Amino acid sequence: MTRLLHNPAAAEILGLALTSPVVVGSGLLTDQERNIRRLLAAGAGAVVTKTIHPNPAPSGSERLLHLPTGMINSTTYSRRGIDQWCAMLRRFAADRLPVIASLHADSPAELAELAAAVADTGCRALELGISCMNEDGGLTDTAERVAAYTGAVRSVTTLPFSVKLAAGERVRERVDAAVAAGADAITLSDTIAGLAVDPKTGRVLLGGTFGYSGPGIKPLVLAEIYELRRSGVQVPLMGSGGVQSAPDVAEYLSVGADAVQVYTALHRNMHDSLAGIREGFDDWLRDHGGTVAALVGRSLPKGEA
Repeated sequence: MTRLLHNPAAAEILGLALTSPVVVGSGLLTDQERNIRRLLAAGAGAVVTKTIHPNPAPSGSERLLHLPTGMINSTTYSRRGIDQWCAMLRRFAADRLPVIASLHADSPAELAELAAAVADTGCRALELGISCMNEDGGLTDTAERVAAYTGAVRSVTTLPFSVKLAAGERVRERVDAAVAAGADAITLSDTIAGLAVDPKTGRVLLGGTFGYSGPGIKPLVLAEIYELRRSGVQVPLMGSGGVQSAPDVAEYLSVGADAVQVYTALHRNMHDSLAGIREGFDDWLRDHGGTVAALVGRSLPKGEA
């Protein structure tokens, strides 16, 4: 902890003291123990696992489509079983690694059961990945749904957890519902609806509407976080969407995020890309003579930070 006190890039989220506010988000790249450990070694302040689910869909349906402004993906949840994940999480806990377990299930009761099992591993923090729009039939999220899942998890564990929500309609209502039901933090944003079309044939690529992520959504998520903070939301926030460089990290912190998730950019040169963002942000802080603590909320009008 003494080392962190003298580190200008130090941050804290979900009770984790981070050496950097740069957190690797949940996805295909965080589905293996080796990758998670290498991402931490490359400088991630923490890593969020691929979402653990008791009843994942059959394999073979996960596809990625790279676009100039990001990526559309049809992925959902990890195919690894709960027992395998729990064994992995125990090893991370034994090594005191800052790993956040992403969880979802088909009902609040099932999610509560899963959360209790994961809490028994010694895992230090959770993220509820309840807003994935790639579920069968898509997803229409409501404050009531968010409250049901959040409250179910809070009823079985004292572990700190974040609820990951998608930017969009009535986001403030969904944030308030999560906080009222016991969330310790909010992650914003999950992927949003995206569609790609072959201009020559008119064929809908990937076969439909799926989750879009990348630099194209960054201005939208920045605006959501900025307005949430301006409207008085005080809960810790992890900003997520379109981070590719050190200035992106600084922008998210400036509008009020306490930590910043990066994911899509890592699909190209995963470890080198992460190291570049992390080291670039350390250099940025040094060049500007600042700290993470001083950056957070600096874009907000005085009295609203």
